[in-house]
Amino acid sequence: MNPPKTDARRHHDPQVRGFASDNYAGAHPEVLAALALANGGHQVAYGEDDYTEHLQRIVRSHFGATAEAFPVFNGTGANVVALQAVTDRWGAVICAESAHINVDEGGAPERMGGLKLLTVPTPDGKLTPELIDRQAWGFEDEHRAMPQVVSITQSTELGTLYTPEEIRAICEHAHAHGMKVHLDGSRIANAAASLDVPMRTFTNAVGVDILSLGGTKNGALFGEAVVVINQDAVRQMKHLRKMSMQLASKMRFVSVQLEALLAKDLWLRNARHANEMAQRLAEGVRAVHGVEILYPVQANGVFARLPHEVSERLQKRFRFYFWDEAAGVVRWMCSFDTTEDDVDTFVAALKEEMAR
Repeated sequence: MNPPKTDARRHHDPQVRGFASDNYAGAHPEVLAALALANGGHQVAYGEDDYTEHLQRIVRSHFGATAEAFPVFNGTGANVVALQAVTDRWGAVICAESAHINVDEGGAPERMGGLKLLTVPTPDGKLTPELIDRQAWGFEDEHRAMPQVVSITQSTELGTLYTPEEIRAICEHAHAHGMKVHLDGSRIANAAASLDVPMRTFTNAVGVDILSLGGTKNGALFGEAVVVINQDAVRQMKHLRKMSMQLASKMRFVSVQLEALLAKDLWLRNARHANEMAQRLAEGVRAVHGVEILYPVQANGVFARLPHEVSERLQKRFRFYFWDEAAGVVRWMCSFDTTEDDVDTFVAALKEEMAR
């Protein structure tokens, strides 16, 4: 059968590459094939479909027998729904000052979730029990929002990683204070690939209660999931997801993408490749005099400091973002489809601009 005709036209040059975000990449061909497989015929709406049911078995294979996945549209939605599920109206969330929920979600946890974020400055994007204690107080003080959740990110916004032992220590410390632990896993696959361990090793195995499972940054077209690990920690997830406008009517098209990533090893292949490209980029950048890499390159991001005018010229050739423009800090992200040639061409352009 010939493919159906369409009046749609391509409006971009598929040869254009950048290092701005792993969200810039398209969908992996295997994910697109899975979407086509799920299309056709009728399936029950709002998550009662065969694909969402099958996704539950796959998620349990990664995160334990009690795990339950609630597919949502996007990462901010996953975080807001997850945090609402483990807090009361008077509750607060302890997080790193650099956390995505604090810096890059437009105030959604506060405005849409009704949450108070209690932030802690960190040198590397990572919380510790000692840093948590800066905000873990006043539990019975009615004049202060009650700390109820510790939210960590793996890998962090600065591209650094928690070891499983570090997350275990955080979970034990939080639970001892009566708090729950949420893990923002928008790049959880990159963390697992870099640590060379299953995702369960630093989630359910060490005490994480609930997590936001990323898909978009690792090859999905759209879609993430809230994964409830500790069923006793949450209340009324279905109602929260609907009320938060994150309930997909045709949920099979979210679920089948996560199935394509997680059923075998596509999630790991994609993440490993992105990480490897970041390592290649870091090696090339280190050889450029006058450019400083600021944090350990442990996942798929490289943070560097270089002259502001060089960054501005380079941005005309490749898309990327300033992380701290006043300090001259930039962020370069690699994706599942970043190639060695992409990296080498970028490094050559960086050398040219630095030499001007």
